[in-house]
Amino acid sequence: MQDQPKTLGELRESGYESLPVKLEMRRNLIRMLRSGEPLFPGMVGYEETVVPQIVNGILSQHDMLFLGLRGQGKTRMLRMLSRFLDDQIPVVQGSEINDDPFAPISRYAKDVITSQGDAAPIEWIGREARYHEKLATPDVTISDLIGEIDLIKHAEGRHLSSEDVLHFGLIPRSHRGIFCMNELPDLSPKIQVGMFNVLEERDIQVRGFTIRLPLDLCLVFSANPEDYTNRGRIVTPLKDRIGTVVRTHYPVTREQGVQILNEQAWANRGDVNVFVPP
Repeated sequence: MQDQPKTLGELRESGYESLPVKLEMRRNLIRMLRSGEPLFPGMVGYEETVVPQIVNGILSQHDMLFLGLRGQGKTRMLRMLSRFLDDQIPVVQGSEINDDPFAPISRYAKDVITSQGDAAPIEWIGREARYHEKLATPDVTISDLIGEIDLIKHAEGRHLSSEDVLHFGLIPRSHRGIFCMNELPDLSPKIQVGMFNVLEERDIQVRGFTIRLPLDLCLVFSANPEDYTNRGRIVTPLKDRIGTVVRTHYPVTREQGVQILNEQAWANRGDVNVFVPP
């Protein structure tokens, strides 16, 4: 939009107020409930079972675990959580982790605002850019999720415990947004413990160095109960920090199953008429 504030000073004058991401999702959910807007359009058979669990989780400002078997729409619903984010939010221009202009947490953003004051440039990002997703596999590392020491920056003379030498991973880059870890049991216990610290303290640790970044995140996960024994498990400390467990299920009635099949089936095949019997 042409009339959006482009500097910190203009943003202050506009009266804009930033909210923690979970409170932002809660506010938008309440607005959608009051207006009668569909929360998860296209999801069949979950209106009275699964959706209320998600609503309670968002209203309670919880991190959530979606637990269910294959083909139950877990990933689809997780991606639709971005519907509860604002259309756009302001960030410090050039920030790697979407710093809030009113409450910057990275060294870069703090330096920009300190040096330029109200003239500090800001930019606006949409809700889709605030959702990040990672498929858990045994070879996922801490550097993928949290970050890694940039040895080139260290060689330039910067101290290892300084934030300046850190190359941010997916979780810090999801600051002020939603981070989804799909198939959580496939993640090695060591990496799960690293995520536990993010859930518990909202800070990050890289190679023994604790870097205080008060991350503002909504963390969501998916898991298949069969995977607890086949491939891995969720470590107890991590599971204890997940506030809401959302249990999904297969269609309860035949009609629901046929409706889902008709929506997902490739029926338009030119001259061939495909008929799905009831």
